[in-house]
Amino acid sequence: MSTREELAQPERALPFWLSLGTIPLVLIEMMFGGWTLILLPLYAWWVVTLLDKILGKNADQPDVDTPEEDLFWYRAITMAWLPLQLCVIYGTIYFATHDSGMNLIEIVGLFFGVGVISGTIGMVYAHELMHQKNPVERWLADLLLASVLYSHFRSEHLLVHHSWVGTPRDAVTARYNEGFHRYFLRVLKDCPTSALEAECRRLDRAGRPHWDLSNPFWRYAGLQLAALLLAFMVGGIFGVILFALQAIFAIWQLELTNYIEHYGLTRRYLGEGKYEHVQPHHSWNASHTASNWLLINLQRHSDHHYKPSRRFPLLQTYAKSEAPQLPLGYPAMTTLAMFPPLWRRRMNPRVRAWRSQFYPDIEDWSPYNMGLFPNPRGSV
Repeated sequence: MSTREELAQPERALPFWLSLGTIPLVLIEMMFGGWTLILLPLYAWWVVTLLDKILGKNADQPDVDTPEEDLFWYRAITMAWLPLQLCVIYGTIYFATHDSGMNLIEIVGLFFGVGVISGTIGMVYAHELMHQKNPVERWLADLLLASVLYSHFRSEHLLVHHSWVGTPRDAVTARYNEGFHRYFLRVLKDCPTSALEAECRRLDRAGRPHWDLSNPFWRYAGLQLAALLLAFMVGGIFGVILFALQAIFAIWQLELTNYIEHYGLTRRYLGEGKYEHVQPHHSWNASHTASNWLLINLQRHSDHHYKPSRRFPLLQTYAKSEAPQLPLGYPAMTTLAMFPPLWRRRMNPRVRAWRSQFYPDIEDWSPYNMGLFPNPRGSV
């Protein structure tokens, strides 16, 4: 176990600053174009996966009672990321719309790399920040999400996903045998509505109308419009198109991650619209070292759902007896998810093994597979 004193040392936090390696790579892509446009996805997916192979897994269990003041260097990277990401997004828009010398294919490749940054890193950091009570951190999360036109994710994630993960009410829980492409279209359709309904229910309980200014969807709309306006000011209509392009790539990467985090995992139905409480075995766990550095321990997802308020440096990992394990880190698994037949071949046997391990008494899984049980009782 890492002690409080060890966690407070700046060098212990340094590996989690691996995301900074993307900044010089986007500059190289802008300067040289051509084959260099593979550098960002190569770094974020394949170099990190290779490092996972070399470094193996990290089973360290940090002291969960470590005070926040000892986590300064961990929190610093998440709080410093917003200006870096905005510089990358709007800097590349300016570059691409002002005689960059790149052809259209190169520009699309460049903004795919920008989407790697804003999706693989920016959205993961937004996820960490939105879970905190500090209003500054929550605002940083809102601004990061607005920069990829996905502001509703905060409401959907906090009010719906964490409450109803592993049940038919949670659109983000990927169903057994459901391919990613079908899943992606489903969450794009269902999640904004689900998020808005959750906020409206909260306003109902407060006795306020749905259009009350305290509804965060007003803020979401304002921030996203401001982000688009800035893109127009920097690069005109083409700048807005490029901004939307990087947002699409970022959203795709976020939902790839969401897809693998709970694929095929369900909570036991207790009858009368009730489900068992969330446990570590309702999320896929991965202890791979380098990808957890890049994704600030997001792969310790079993503990995140078990203790959602726990900051990323303190997340615990679990053994196979306690939570299902992914065979590879997220970068490799999200690549595999793009090919549903290969994904099913690798993951469906693991889901069936999970069912035998944690629910040996359930013989008929068809109602779980098809989401036939009723939505959970109660409201968000």
